[in-house]
Amino acid sequence: MAQDDPISVLLVEDDPAARANIVEILAGADMAVDAVDDGAEGLRRAGSGRYDVVILDRMLPHLSGLDVVTRMRVAGIGAPVLMLSALGRSEHRVEGLESGVDDYMAKPFEPNELVARVRALRRRAGQRRQDAILLFGDLECHVKARTAHRRGRHVPLSPKEFALFRFLMEHAGEVVTREMLLRHVWKLSFDPQTNVVDVNVGRLRRKLEEGFDSAVLETVWGTGYRLIATHG
Repeated sequence: MAQDDPISVLLVEDDPAARANIVEILAGADMAVDAVDDGAEGLRRAGSGRYDVVILDRMLPHLSGLDVVTRMRVAGIGAPVLMLSALGRSEHRVEGLESGVDDYMAKPFEPNELVARVRALRRRAGQRRQDAILLFGDLECHVKARTAHRRGRHVPLSPKEFALFRFLMEHAGEVVTREMLLRHVWKLSFDPQTNVVDVNVGRLRRKLEEGFDSAVLETVWGTGYRLIATHG
């Protein structure tokens, strides 16, 4: 990550007009912006290691901005976070900063100040790199360490189970078919007519759900499998 590379920003904002306005401001300052509209999706993307700065609205559907940054910090994701909020009183700012955000701006804001603060966060982050951590609900996939966690608890997996878990996390919330798993996890372009996928999914499900009171991996009958978000 060279300092003269375009700043890569993840924007999590549920208001369409505000989202479009912020994207226009940042893009006009030569920043590359990915925008999503809910906290759960923002959390999932924040751990990818692709973003220099994360901008979070405070009040979001599915997961609040405070919940997102708290989960990021617990998981060890150090990407700088700027929180934008209509709640701009002193106690709100303190609560945001204590939850793990690096900067806090009240709405409405001046476009030039937003750009300046994002650049300042990028400078402070320096050359720090973030190894990818995939987050979904209370699940964590630490890609480089090749480990799985649920609610902070390590879930021991075999190499093949981890490959299966990682693929499901990369498509979290989506239906993943048996053909997709055979192609991407087992590297097979044909169906071997065995139950290898079902056996491994069943084993992975037991490990992810043992000792917990909620399911995280469901079977979509006739189609495939899907991870379900739970937040503990």
